[in-house]
Amino acid sequence: MGNFDRRNSMKMKRRKAQAKKKERLAKRREPAKKAGAKKGAAKKPVAKKTPAPKA
Repeated sequence: MGNFDRRNSMKMKRRKAQAKKKERLAKRREPAKKAGAKKGAAKKPVAKKTPAPKA
């Protein structure tokens, strides 16, 4: 390894690969967020049912 090869070390290769992987996953998740309204991403709170009064 030369004097200026720090960015080509095994550690830097792993870090760069991890960053690229996260970018890919973020791009894959991004369209799901836009179409998330259909899948019920923001669910409305369900009203709690009160039990019937005992006679």
